[in-house]
Amino acid sequence: MGLVETQLAIIPGAGGTQRLPRIIGVSLAKELIFTARIVDGKEASRLGLVNHSVEQNDSGDAAYLYALELARQINPQFLVYFTDKCLIHFQVDLSTGLAIEEACYAQVIPTKDRLEGLAAFKEKRRPRFKGE
Repeated sequence: MGLVETQLAIIPGAGGTQRLPRIIGVSLAKELIFTARIVDGKEASRLGLVNHSVEQNDSGDAAYLYALELARQINPQFLVYFTDKCLIHFQVDLSTGLAIEEACYAQVIPTKDRLEGLAAFKEKRRPRFKGE
């Protein structure tokens, strides 16, 4: 997993610039975003990006089976709903962060570098950015 948008001359969208630093800290988030580094399941677990990383089994459904077992341990649905509502409100500044991200994202959409990044991705080649 990774936020690889910088390889396409765009910034991470969908809250990536706001959520990742809140999970793993600003310094590490900058490193992962600026380098567009992809991390495997073990490293994602170590960094706190995911709760669990499981070794794949022969039938290819180890994560699914683990998720089912975890789901069986979840408390009744109404408790999850109300608890989740309470937990969401601890990040009151997220809406501001998302608004900033949206404004920044809108600024990179019309650039030639973004179009070059998308073309390079489609053509399976390295992009040739010009800062335009």
